[in-house]
Amino acid sequence: MKEVKQQEEDGVAVDIDNIMKSRGLGDDIHKFTTATGIKSLVDSVSKGLNIPCGCEGRREAMNKIFPRRYK
Repeated sequence: MKEVKQQEEDGVAVDIDNIMKSRGLGDDIHKFTTATGIKSLVDSVSKGLNIPCGCEGRREAMNKIFPRRYK
């Protein structure tokens, strides 16, 4: 399970994943599922069943298929 990277700013912990710009749809879905708690539920179920969820692989594939274009 991937640890959430945090940075201290003025005594307040800030989630770096939510600050960075999305590279694509996979990052947007990751941010949504993390914020709503779906990711932690999926991680705990996949750990309990001893089956990898494959979230990171899907995230990278979605980023490649649907990239975010910034100007």
